[in-house]
Amino acid sequence: MLRETASNESDKNEKELETELIPEDAQVLQKVDGKIDELSDRLKSIEESISKLSKSNDDSEIDESAPTTNLTIPESKKKSKLQHVFRNVSNFENGVHYFSEWQDYFNVKWRMSVLHHNGHLGIFVFCQPIVPTDQWSIRMKLEFKVIDPTGNVVSRTWERCYGSNDGWGFSKFLEWEDMEEWHLVNGNLIVEVHGEIVETTGMRKEKVRKFDESQKDVSDVIIVVRDTKFYVSKMFLASQSSVFKALLLGNFSESNQSEVTLNGIDPDDFHYFLEVLYGESAIDDTNVEGVALLADMYGAPTAIRKCEEFLLKESKMTLEKKLKIATRYNLERLRALESLVDHSMY
Repeated sequence: MLRETASNESDKNEKELETELIPEDAQVLQKVDGKIDELSDRLKSIEESISKLSKSNDDSEIDESAPTTNLTIPESKKKSKLQHVFRNVSNFENGVHYFSEWQDYFNVKWRMSVLHHNGHLGIFVFCQPIVPTDQWSIRMKLEFKVIDPTGNVVSRTWERCYGSNDGWGFSKFLEWEDMEEWHLVNGNLIVEVHGEIVETTGMRKEKVRKFDESQKDVSDVIIVVRDTKFYVSKMFLASQSSVFKALLLGNFSESNQSEVTLNGIDPDDFHYFLEVLYGESAIDDTNVEGVALLADMYGAPTAIRKCEEFLLKESKMTLEKKLKIATRYNLERLRALESLVDHSMY
């Protein structure tokens, strides 16, 4: 499989496309989304059952002689989803990139392009930091998808480290003739790219508090995130987070360990999350989404409130972006604002 760098977006041949969905396209997307909704409902039902079991366990007498167990710690994954309907694809010129609109995820702008490349369909993803910076990198896991009229999907995966505004992807994702025969919906092509941010560098604000070995004398547990160790207080974390209360003080094996490892967490996000818990003004537009993600995942009301206050009073993000963050991470005060905005439109 040939992988190549796409031309820079300043190339004079690039062309922007509208994102409007025609009715037939919308029907296909609704069919795909319907399957996702069905799975979501099933997961919700399972979660409710687990919640009932948990409540039942809480109400029952605890057997102190029962062996300790391992707590399944949730993992934080920074995910993005680009979805676009490219229209009149059969008329695309050879060698010209046709772009979707930019979308924002975790302080980074993303968009994709498709390319008619010597008898093949090429698909590429571009990214750039929202806040200008000289040196930066983003390591991504990407899954490229083309959806046919019946909802079937052709997908390919790739992991790539971005360090410039160039696009990366597959120059030979599909044979062009096969794409035209099997994957067009009234001449239009539905493309998705699902991404997971593995690691970022060079795009964060300066850290103001230390959690390194210099804090060893005032800590009683080490939280390990990738290769970074955070020296913290069990009691303090437990007072700030329902998940850490269960993990560090509950009847789990981790409560007896001097080091506890958290998987699937970005160490920079966790550092800012801790700074917020410890009372620092650590939130800005570059990290608020990462902090909100951890606050929601770990059940940390103080951090949730701080994220809400920042987005309501200080953030320079658009209202649309703020509401997206509120919806993703259950920021109820901002979600209430969304309701007010909806009512004001009528």
